[in-house]
Amino acid sequence: MPKNSKVRVLLGTRKGTYVVESDAKRRKWKVSSYAHDGNDVFHVVADPRHPGSFYAAVNNGFWGPEVQKTVNWGKTWKEVATPLTPLRKSRPNPMDQPEGAPPAPKPVLNLWHIEPGHMEQPDVVYLGAEPHLLFRSDDLGTSWEPVDSINHYPGREKWSPGGGGANLHSIIVDPRSPNRLYVGMSSVGTFRSEDGGKNWSPVNRGVEAPFQPDRFPEIGQCVHHVAIDAADPDTLYRQDHGGIYVTRNRMDRWTRIGRPLGDDFGFCVASPRADPGRAYFVPLTSSGGMPRTTMVDGHFQVREWNDETRKWRKLLAPSAFPGHYGVHREGIACDDLDPAGIYVGTTTGHLFVSPDAGKSWLLVPYAFPSIHSVGLSNPES
Repeated sequence: MPKNSKVRVLLGTRKGTYVVESDAKRRKWKVSSYAHDGNDVFHVVADPRHPGSFYAAVNNGFWGPEVQKTVNWGKTWKEVATPLTPLRKSRPNPMDQPEGAPPAPKPVLNLWHIEPGHMEQPDVVYLGAEPHLLFRSDDLGTSWEPVDSINHYPGREKWSPGGGGANLHSIIVDPRSPNRLYVGMSSVGTFRSEDGGKNWSPVNRGVEAPFQPDRFPEIGQCVHHVAIDAADPDTLYRQDHGGIYVTRNRMDRWTRIGRPLGDDFGFCVASPRADPGRAYFVPLTSSGGMPRTTMVDGHFQVREWNDETRKWRKLLAPSAFPGHYGVHREGIACDDLDPAGIYVGTTTGHLFVSPDAGKSWLLVPYAFPSIHSVGLSNPES
C-alpha cells in the first residue's frame, strides 16, 4: 500500500452521506466530507474501475429518489440520471395498454442498491429499486434502461414486500464473468442470470420461509442480504428472515448454518478478500418477536463463520460496548487489506472498526445519524 494512500469508509445515513478517512493502520479516523444533508441515503458505493468515483442512492420523501455521483472522492456531488418509471418500450404510455396486458409498472419509490459492473465492462452500473425493480446503465449512470426480464418476471404480481418494502437490495456480479449476475429481493428471494440479465432463474432451494404455508417455496423467501466469497465465487453467504445460509454451488442449493447461534435472524453479511472462506454476520434478537431491532446479548457483537472448519466464533467479549445497537442490511463491510478491516454502522449512529480481522475493535468518535449503509473505497480504488 503506498505511503500516502487512504482508506475511505462511505456511510449512507438517515441524514446524508459521510466519507470517513484513515491511513493503512486504520486506528485514527476523521470525517473528510459530508453531503445530501437531510436526505435518506440507503447506499453509497465506490467504483473500483474509476478511482474517486462514488455513487449514492439518495431518497427524499418530498422530492423523490436521486442517483448522485462524485468523481473527486466525495468533495462535490451532482445528480446523474434517475429512473422514474420502467415502462415497456413497446407501450410507453400505460393508458394505451391493450385489454389483458400486464399492469403498468409502478413508479420508482426508493433506490436501494447501486452496483458497479464487471471490470471488463467499465461503463456498466446496476441499480436496484422499489418496487422490485432492476436497472442497467451502459454509460456510468448518464442514462438507465429497465431490465425487463426481471421487472416483468412471470407471476411478479403475486410478490409480497418485506418489512422494509418491496425492495431489490442485493446485486452481485460474478468476478469471473460479466454474464453471471445475482439479485436478492424482499420478500421474494434470490435469482441468477447466466446471460447478462436476459433470463433469470429463482435459486432458493433449501431456504426456509417460516411465514409461508409452503415452508420451502421456489419463490417467496425473505432474503435480507447476500455476499460473495471473493476467493471462491461459487460460494455465497445469505442472511435471511429465516436464518443464515451458505451455498457452495452458485446458489443451486443453500444450507442453513446459523442454527447453532440460537438467534440467527439478522440483516447484514460481508466477506473479506483477505480471509477466503470467512463471512461476518450481526444477528439480532428474535425471541421477543417484532420488531427485531437490537443485537443479541445486550452488547455490540459480530459473529464470524469459517467455512473450512464449519464453525462460528464470537468476536467480542460481553463487556465490550454494552448497549442495544441495531443494524440495517447494508450496515457491514470489509476492506481488501490484509489483515482485513471490518466495519459496522449501527442504527444508533455508531461506526465500529476492527483493523485486524476482528481481534480488536474501536469506536469512531463521531455522532452520526442512524447508519443505513457502510461501503469501502479501498486504497487501490
